[in-house]
Amino acid sequence: MRRSLPMIVLLVSALVAAGCAADDGSATGTPSPVGATVPTPAALSRVAGTLDGVTNGGGITVSGLGKVTGTPDTLTLSIGVSVLRDSVSDAIDVAAAKADALLTRLRAFGIADEDFQTSNFSIHPEYDWRNDQRRLTGYRVTNQLTVKIRDLDRAGEIVEAAAEEAGDEVVVNGVSFSIEDNEAMIQAARDAAWADAFGKASQLADLAGVALGAPTAITETFSPSPSPLVYAERMAAYDAAATPIEAGSEQVTVSVTVVFAIG
Repeated sequence: MRRSLPMIVLLVSALVAAGCAADDGSATGTPSPVGATVPTPAALSRVAGTLDGVTNGGGITVSGLGKVTGTPDTLTLSIGVSVLRDSVSDAIDVAAAKADALLTRLRAFGIADEDFQTSNFSIHPEYDWRNDQRRLTGYRVTNQLTVKIRDLDRAGEIVEAAAEEAGDEVVVNGVSFSIEDNEAMIQAARDAAWADAFGKASQLADLAGVALGAPTAITETFSPSPSPLVYAERMAAYDAAATPIEAGSEQVTVSVTVVFAIG
């Protein structure tokens, strides 16, 4: 019995040493295979943050564009008179008479009173320079109207008649075309924009191997295309044929940005 005591002491010491070795180190559980890469806490944190972004406010963000083209139904004409006379009173009287005659001629085409608007009225002196001295040449009165013409088939005839009525002192700043009621076009463009966005989101979800969820945010932008302006110089003489005016087309564009949830 005395001979076995040292052996027992050695056995207990070995067991204690093995237990201390197992407690030393940061990993617990099944040991990693030799050569395996163990993710660091920072890497695990980044992955967790990415997953959190998908489930909390993340998703698939796409934009969609819809364009619809229509035919204008209204012409806006900017026309008036510009009169230069020696005195202010004479310039005002002549400009008023010519503007009244212009209105009368336009009303004869059935243009309603609500389609007329005074867009500019101004009075200012004019000078010229001779021998480095300024000399008063007279006073200019300008009376400008904005007129909506809805009968586009007669637009050229109307513009020409108005210019003839005002004579050499007519000022035509230009014409522009528009669609008076374009709500149906906007709705059609919106439908096209949504279909474009949904198609893109569905494709991205398929490529990523995830399910496309409900939209969580939608932003819309509407932008009508600028109407073309047709400018004209002062007109002093006219042919017998009506001035040709082509309405062309007008486009409305709707764009949407949509965020879809994942799953």
